[in-house]
Amino acid sequence: MVTYQDAATAPLKNTGQIRLYDEAGFEGMRRACALTARCLDELVAMIEPGVTTEALDRFIFEFGMDHDAIPATLNYRGYTKSSCTSINHVVCHGIPDRKPLREGDIVNIDVTYIVDGWHGDSSRMYPVGQIKRAAERLLEVTHESLMRGIAAIRPGARTGAIGAAIQTYAEAERCSVVRDFCGHGVGLLFHDAPNILHYGSPNEGVELKPGMIFTVEPMINLGRPHVKVLSDGWTAVTRDRSLSAQYEHSIGVTDTGCEIFTLSPAGLDRPGLRD
Repeated sequence: MVTYQDAATAPLKNTGQIRLYDEAGFEGMRRACALTARCLDELVAMIEPGVTTEALDRFIFEFGMDHDAIPATLNYRGYTKSSCTSINHVVCHGIPDRKPLREGDIVNIDVTYIVDGWHGDSSRMYPVGQIKRAAERLLEVTHESLMRGIAAIRPGARTGAIGAAIQTYAEAERCSVVRDFCGHGVGLLFHDAPNILHYGSPNEGVELKPGMIFTVEPMINLGRPHVKVLSDGWTAVTRDRSLSAQYEHSIGVTDTGCEIFTLSPAGLDRPGLRD
C-alpha cells in the first residue's frame, strides 16, 4: 500500500513512501533546477560538428563548480562523468567520450545539479548542424509527448494519466514508448518514489497530491520500443538501431495543477525545433 509522508520529517533515503514537500522544498527545487536549465541553455551555442561529448561534460562540471553545485551523476554508483550524453540510437545513459559529434546527429544531454542538497534534473535534445526531417519529427513528437504528460498532472489524478497521455500521442504518431526506463521522485534524493511510467491507463498508479515532486522524461523511438544495455553497464540503445529521443522536466504538484521547475529562462527548451 502506498503511503505519503512529510518530507521535512522523512529519513534521507528511499523508503518507498512518497514525500510531500512544503513551499521551502519547492523553493529549493526552483534554485537547483534554474541552474540546471541555465547550463542546458549554455550548451545550445556549443553543440556543433566536431565537438566531443567529453568537452561538453567538462563544461558541465566546470559550470557547476563555478556556481557551487555538484553534478549528481559524478561518482554515482561508479559513474565517472558529470552528465549523460545519448546520441542517435542511444536511448539514455550514454557516457561522454572523445568521439566528435557529426553533422546530422541528435544528442540528448541529461544534467542534474545538487544545490544546497536539492537535485535539479532535466534533459534536452540538441540537433548537430542540419538534421534529417525524420530526426526533426522525432524531436517534435518527443517534446510534445512530454508536454502532454505534464498537462495531465493535477491533484486527484493518478500517475497513470501521465503515461496514458504520452503513450496515446506518441503511438498515434507512429512512434514507440520505451518501457524499460521511467521518471522518478526527486528532491532531496536523486531517485525516490514514485516511479513515473510513460505508458499505461489513466486509472493506474498512485494518486497525485500537492507537494509531490518527480521527473517526467519520456524516451520515444522511431522504431520498436525494445532496448538493450551495453557491456559498460550504463549505455542503453535501441535493439533495432532506430533513432531515440528524450526530454525531461522536474515537476512539482500544486493545489491547482503543477509547476515546471526546469523551464529554460531563455526560452530554449526546444533547441532546433520550429514553433
